[in-house]
Amino acid sequence: MAQLDVSEILLDPDFMDTGLICTRAVQTVGDNGRTTTADANTTFAGVVTSDKGDILERLAGAERKKGSITIHTIFKLTAGEGDTTADIVTWKGKRYTVSNVNDYKHFGRGFVCATCDLLPLAG
Repeated sequence: MAQLDVSEILLDPDFMDTGLICTRAVQTVGDNGRTTTADANTTFAGVVTSDKGDILERLAGAERKKGSITIHTIFKLTAGEGDTTADIVTWKGKRYTVSNVNDYKHFGRGFVCATCDLLPLAG
């Protein structure tokens, strides 16, 4: 295990943003054999930085804006696995889908580094 506890820095109020909301959808199969989806919102804290920033794509028939952010947090975000779809993170009024998660559980209490893509693609 690494000796540096990076989670101490992630929990520092000078870096951390406490206004993040995770929407997690979990699918279950009912007694009737049909799938149902339930959403749960959880407020969490993390350090948010720009990933690729906002990018304007100009296509033949239209333009669209895309962007991404990186979140370092001790909250376990997921890009989807099993019966769980990818988390949706709301930050500063914009919604992002978690597209990639790197787990650094070997650094002290552990943390994740998640790449999140802007939703919806807008033009």
